[in-house]
Amino acid sequence: MRRNTLLNPPDWRHDTVLPLPPEVNAQAWAVDAACSGNPGPMEYQAIDLQTGEQVFHFGPVYGTNNIGEFLAIVHAMALMEKNNITGKVIYSDSVNAALWVRKKQCKTKLRHDASTAQLYNIIGRAEHWLKTHDVSDIPVLKWETKKWGECPADFGRK
Repeated sequence: MRRNTLLNPPDWRHDTVLPLPPEVNAQAWAVDAACSGNPGPMEYQAIDLQTGEQVFHFGPVYGTNNIGEFLAIVHAMALMEKNNITGKVIYSDSVNAALWVRKKQCKTKLRHDASTAQLYNIIGRAEHWLKTHDVSDIPVLKWETKKWGECPADFGRK
């Protein structure tokens, strides 16, 4: 597991090791994706905002940033359900991915060929999972990058 290096929380936060703005719910996982080129090698991860620990990491696979953001949210939801984790929220900085999750469909324009077949299989599984599971009790909140800075799950490659 990767440990976040921000280990000195400000005085006003005692529920997390990350320096989070007071309006951010620390009972959360932050998700983000990175893509070298778009499309290109894509990966995504989740970071627990209380511990700074990496919850999961996937990739790299050939894809797009929006697909990675979508899959990261679904992966987080599925892991929370599988492990009976309740009371947490998911933060994502992607409006598109959150919309795709709500609509239970990844609306990507990525070409579908041999180079993307594995990823399209994963997308199909994610869409099926969303359609067969009630995730209404897992809030997906917008990470407000302009107000709060980069998402804690950001890969830092900008």
